[in-house]
Amino acid sequence: MQTLNTTLLIIGGGPGGYVTAIRAGQLGISTILVEGESLGGTCLNIGCIPSKALIHVAEQFHQTQHHSQHSALGISVSAPTLDIGKSVEWKDGIVDRLTTGVAALLKKNKVQVIQGWAKVIDGKTVEVGDTRIQCEHLVLATGSKSVNLPMLPIGGPIISSTEALAPTSVPKRLVVVGGGYIGLELGIAYRKLGADVSVVEAQERILPAYDAELTQPVHDELKKLGVTLYLKNSVQGFDSSSNTLQVLQPGGDTLNLETDQVLVAVGRKPNTQGWNLEALNLDMNGSAIKIDHRCQTSMRNVYAIGDLSGEPMLAHRAMAQGEMVAELISGKSREFNPTAIAAVCFTDPELVVVGKTPDDVKAAGLDCIVSSFPFAANGRAMTLESKSGFVRVVARRDNHVIVGWQAVGVGVSELSTAFGQSLEMGARLEDIAGTIHAHPTLGEAVQEAALRALGHALHL
Repeated sequence: MQTLNTTLLIIGGGPGGYVTAIRAGQLGISTILVEGESLGGTCLNIGCIPSKALIHVAEQFHQTQHHSQHSALGISVSAPTLDIGKSVEWKDGIVDRLTTGVAALLKKNKVQVIQGWAKVIDGKTVEVGDTRIQCEHLVLATGSKSVNLPMLPIGGPIISSTEALAPTSVPKRLVVVGGGYIGLELGIAYRKLGADVSVVEAQERILPAYDAELTQPVHDELKKLGVTLYLKNSVQGFDSSSNTLQVLQPGGDTLNLETDQVLVAVGRKPNTQGWNLEALNLDMNGSAIKIDHRCQTSMRNVYAIGDLSGEPMLAHRAMAQGEMVAELISGKSREFNPTAIAAVCFTDPELVVVGKTPDDVKAAGLDCIVSSFPFAANGRAMTLESKSGFVRVVARRDNHVIVGWQAVGVGVSELSTAFGQSLEMGARLEDIAGTIHAHPTLGEAVQEAALRALGHALHL
């Protein structure tokens, strides 16, 4: 068995792990990165990037179908056809370019990448096959994996998001189990690709992590698209002989849903199994590794970042944590203390939450102004054929410091940067209201929401 020595060893090459490695390389830290599958992790390979690619394909196909039937824009085309194989090939091309780019950046910054599955021996020793690696600092960045349901084992017609992002054909009927962001993003995409889609959700409404006002436009669009919702319904099992999903209804009756595929999308959990984490005997926070404000675990010089350290399980959180950890190891003084981390749902319409919501401030006993501006009064939204949704601001009543932003509507994912910056910089309502916003843009609704909170919206 050969032995390698390094200052920093990272287990996991996803957004958190590879960013840690790149920044460490920039800082001159001897770094080894171990990855068992493809660089980029879930996000680049079977998550964020491929799902957005499939969503784009679905939207383009849906719009073309719309133009073949009736279009107020005066566009007329023949009924479109879909070659899903080419669509997947295009998606895979994007993934390949991004993962190749990550590999090039790691090489550029002199990071040694070892392909294989890590086995932790102790806080300074990891084995990968017949190679033993000794390190001074260990970063755990193994990410998360889909939560499986015992009564719906993945295989055959029962699929996870991984299989849903690499279809060989579009099923005639698809039942999505789970009305959270993953289930709805993919459910909407499959509906636009031509599948008859039903969503089974145990809670009383879709996207239960967000408030009802914010999710209502998404609910309305699902109805418009013809997606059938079974709310307050729980899954009992699947009969493969008849291809039916058994669902327990609120009244106690059992409903049999005939379907060609079942997509299980009920959440994700930290990936703590299969690499001998138990050897470290770290303090845990539920199913996640417990960390402090510097991402340090209960063992000295051992760090955990990203999904492995719990909620929010977001790639951009993992990246920020990884950058910080690399700088800490280099001797810089840093801590992970963001004012807010944006959460984005790429549903139709899109949904963004940054900072505190009206429900949050109410629960905390804060006296706040809550104000929203509808996209129905925004010229740019009208030109995009999308007037549903709004921008909402939450600010303290005493000093007008903004504590939260929410938005639902076309393209609002791109507003998340402005929302996050305003919170990190401690902006007040007057700062946003007094900033000249370009016209015509969706961003004008941000300014108008602040103006309305101050009592003088201009276009409402």
